[in-house]
Amino acid sequence: MTSMEAESTATILCTSKQTRFNIGTPNYRELDIEGLNITVTSAPRSGAKGKAKAKSEGTEILSNAKLRLKAGQRYALIGRNGTGKSTLLKAIAEKLIPGIPEETRIVILQQTNISDANTDEAPRDSVSASEEGNSTAVLEEVIEKATSKQEVQQEIEVLSRGVEGGDPFGALRAFRKVHHERLQKELFLKDKDARLRSGARGLQARKVLSAMEKKVAEFKSQYEQKDEEISPETLAKETSEAADMLADLQLQVEPSKIAETESRAKKILTGLGFTEEYMKRPVSSLSGGWKMRTALAAALLQDTDILILDEPTNFLDLLGIIWLQRHLTALAESADPPTLILVSHDRDFISLCTDLLLIGGDKDLAYFHGDLPTYESARAEKKLHLSKMKEAQDRQKDHIQQTIQRNLREGRSRDDQNRIRQAKSRQKKLDERWGLEVSAKGGRFKLNRDLPGYHYANREDIEVPPDEKPVSFALPEPPELRFPGALLSLEKVAFRYPHPHPHPHPRGDAKEKTKALPPPLVLQDVNLSINMGDRIGILGLNGSGKSTLVRLLVEEAKPTAGVLTKHPQLRLGYYSQHAVETLQRAGQRDPGLTALSLMMREAAGGSDPGADEGEIRALLGSLGLPGRLASEVPVRRLSGGQLVRLEMARVLRRRPHCLVLDEATTHLDYETVGALREALRCWQGAVVLVSHDRWFVRGVVEGVVRDGEEESEGDEEEAERRRRIVYRLRAGRMSRLEGGVREFEEGVERRVGKMMGS
Repeated sequence: MTSMEAESTATILCTSKQTRFNIGTPNYRELDIEGLNITVTSAPRSGAKGKAKAKSEGTEILSNAKLRLKAGQRYALIGRNGTGKSTLLKAIAEKLIPGIPEETRIVILQQTNISDANTDEAPRDSVSASEEGNSTAVLEEVIEKATSKQEVQQEIEVLSRGVEGGDPFGALRAFRKVHHERLQKELFLKDKDARLRSGARGLQARKVLSAMEKKVAEFKSQYEQKDEEISPETLAKETSEAADMLADLQLQVEPSKIAETESRAKKILTGLGFTEEYMKRPVSSLSGGWKMRTALAAALLQDTDILILDEPTNFLDLLGIIWLQRHLTALAESADPPTLILVSHDRDFISLCTDLLLIGGDKDLAYFHGDLPTYESARAEKKLHLSKMKEAQDRQKDHIQQTIQRNLREGRSRDDQNRIRQAKSRQKKLDERWGLEVSAKGGRFKLNRDLPGYHYANREDIEVPPDEKPVSFALPEPPELRFPGALLSLEKVAFRYPHPHPHPHPRGDAKEKTKALPPPLVLQDVNLSINMGDRIGILGLNGSGKSTLVRLLVEEAKPTAGVLTKHPQLRLGYYSQHAVETLQRAGQRDPGLTALSLMMREAAGGSDPGADEGEIRALLGSLGLPGRLASEVPVRRLSGGQLVRLEMARVLRRRPHCLVLDEATTHLDYETVGALREALRCWQGAVVLVSHDRWFVRGVVEGVVRDGEEESEGDEEEAERRRRIVYRLRAGRMSRLEGGVREFEEGVERRVGKMMGS
């Protein structure tokens, strides 16, 4: 059973086994698919030979895996960057996997690559000429995507014109037009089903497709009939059918149902940060982050069997994240909840999931009932247990082998058959019955239950899970400063954008009023001092001024009032939240640009040239871009996580004393986020961190090793030398949070509780 999805550069091939039994009433919220194989193939390059040709033939994502989803469960899909998470989700959503019923309703929010993803900015007042075509308001767009109201309205308009027009054949023509379009859609689904199946089921599906093609062909001749060829009986019958169809469609857009849907849509949009005014704005005026929120709202509004969310928190602030967390939890507690598949790098957010679906380098799917911390501790305990068991059995095996050799030697020298038989019996045990003595559930091992199939031995070997190559971030230590002092200092700093405001927040319809009033202060009375080794966390909701404060710190903007001073020898490293999109654009402008060539070019043209290729290769390798990945793979083909590593290499090349990180975890997987957190926690320089990832901020800024654990005793002296402070930005004013991240989180949770009426 094979399926294909042809794209410009790649095709997803899926094969699977299916049950021979007829399932009369399938549960569309469940999936039970065995023998799943997924391969991504790219278009073959002309003249490719050997390994290059084999590589172009396909990359295997899954091999003989089991995909089992239980109805109403919440699954967190876990895996490193590049293991095929998004490919698997796309194959499920587009029903490319044989065994997923066509009737299953699946809604997906795909991870997006958006060039303008600044959610701190409000929607624009003006719309460019190229965007005028899509002037649908946000609320209307969400309702339309969730209900397909526009499609129903189009059918209603076609039928209304035919029924209410003066032409006696108008109703018949309208009815046949709507019916013809529906048949074309049904033909497409039958064709897809026939392509997905093989064997006896494939033969049956092709028979159904042939029958459908004949039906479409017959109706086409009827659809093209001239008026004089239509009998009065046919005219009367189809005119009546057109009126009945129109009445059924009008019931679907009944005002009470639309009002209920609109009320739900407004609640979801409000939870995701939209005001009443923003809901009325055209979608074309939104930045990339707000468009993503619009797509998320449409996905949450739809009635579905399986809901797939791929990195839904990428452009949400903490208010939106906590609201979404509570909304999905409440959805799971409803009468008929959908099955949820969630991908997120935010560990606190995925704690709402009850099960883990793990995809790894072994091209298989594994399942675990519990959350991520429980899985990590259980995996460590299991590995330790198996290691001890294997060591004990190896010692016992060595002892038995020594006994066998001694008994054989003594038995042959003394002609003692008992000793020889005893030695052979023990050797048979080693050959056939040596291995696991307990089952996977911890009970006594039974051959016919725990080891089905044909095997050379009656016991399964004790296999200790191999250690995967750990994800690592090696941050170069900053050079020493010749004299002490604050690296950066802000004293009573205020900032307002020059008039006219580049990112206006509308406060009225009268243009004269906007011109008369000065632009509002974005930041006011900000005091901040950053010393070597400090950990500064800046928390705040979107629009509170975090991005503006970061621009002041990196001198991309100058304060309107107050004083900003910096150490004369300061080397500042800045990671922008738009860094990945900037690198993607650079790769598109220069298709041959690689990570190494980009770094070499910047080193040669920078203010501190002299870094040789070996040093740059070592830096890239220490950050996870080794060898050919750095020198041969173009930047435009690097994944989001690899682009983050490249940008970190660009930032760290100058060995900065202070790092300013603005949403550095957006494109990373959970293991890489953990590695970056650990590297920053122990780094000697100063770190200013802006992030909505609570787990990441707790580790980097507050020094939490694991939840509930502070720094170890060996780090106490270092902890005394460095300050760990969490600030909150609200309405342009910055205040210190004595309770740290938890205090900010509790305040947002109270606000979300009021929004949801709990």
